[in-house]
Amino acid sequence: MYALWHWRLDTPKFQNPCFCGKMKASFLLFVVCLGALAVCNAGDLRKQFYKKSCPLAEDIVRNITQQRVSANSGLPAKLLRMHFHDCFVRGCDASVLLNSTANNTAEKDATPNLSLAGFDVIDEIKAQLEQTCPGVVSCADIVALSTRDAVSFQFNRSMWEVLTGRRDGNVSVAWEALAKIPAPTSNFTTLKRNFANKGLNVHDLVVLSGAHTIGVAHCNDFSNRLYNFTGKGDADPSLNSTYSAFLRTKCQSLSDTTTTVEMDPQSSLSFDSNYYVILKQNQGLFQSDAALLTNKGAAKTVDELTNMTDFFTEFSQSMKRMGAIGVLTGSSGEIRKKCSVVSSS
Repeated sequence: MYALWHWRLDTPKFQNPCFCGKMKASFLLFVVCLGALAVCNAGDLRKQFYKKSCPLAEDIVRNITQQRVSANSGLPAKLLRMHFHDCFVRGCDASVLLNSTANNTAEKDATPNLSLAGFDVIDEIKAQLEQTCPGVVSCADIVALSTRDAVSFQFNRSMWEVLTGRRDGNVSVAWEALAKIPAPTSNFTTLKRNFANKGLNVHDLVVLSGAHTIGVAHCNDFSNRLYNFTGKGDADPSLNSTYSAFLRTKCQSLSDTTTTVEMDPQSSLSFDSNYYVILKQNQGLFQSDAALLTNKGAAKTVDELTNMTDFFTEFSQSMKRMGAIGVLTGSSGEIRKKCSVVSSS
């Protein structure tokens, strides 16, 4: 297993990843500091943050989420993707929920986010919470909690712990989403760098890629692998030929931007470890999926995660780490009254 902190730093202050101020000038240590700062505020999150200020908060989130998932089985994948796209830009601050204004194009309208969905569910939860305890529960916490509750619905138990206490950001810029959200065409080196920039390691990369076990993708996100992989009208040789032929029956041209395909065939509504099983059969839909097999350590983790119990355990831990990326806590940020609008504007 790869670890971000892969050398020994034995003194107490170096065991604290939020300590960076007194490190000597070393480029390697400087990079590590940047990664540590990305999750430094995570210690301010805690269990039952709203126990006194809004005791029913988590129940309200869970109840509404479960009602909506029971009516829309595709919702867990949508909320999981929203949460990921939010955290990878400015941290888990609900900046992806903000609407564009006359003077600013927000993350929501950046190309990687145009197919996001589930905003209406977050808005419904927020509206109920504002009636119950106005100005208390952040949109960022709603996204984190609702995502967990949506994915957990099929199991009738919480699949991972969500610490709370996040506050909402007041900045949302489209170009940052373009620059920071990992693309489906990314190679392993790019993916590793994207995750390291957020304080996550290669193990987290492989584990969180398992989210592709649910949901669908648009043809234009992977059709270059079918029709024009190297710019010569060819297919990606790393893609299973039978699967490639099947995909061409669904996505019949490079210009198809509307057709969707299951990311995990025959299992796209079930959160399980089947993603890793088909990945080993060279049926990962995206280049970014196939890239996991190009690194020895990542490929070994893929093998391990075909075990369902191991996948659930590791996904729980990686989601907890992802949910702490760059969080705003204390007096930072704000608590929005409406998730799509900055309250202080």
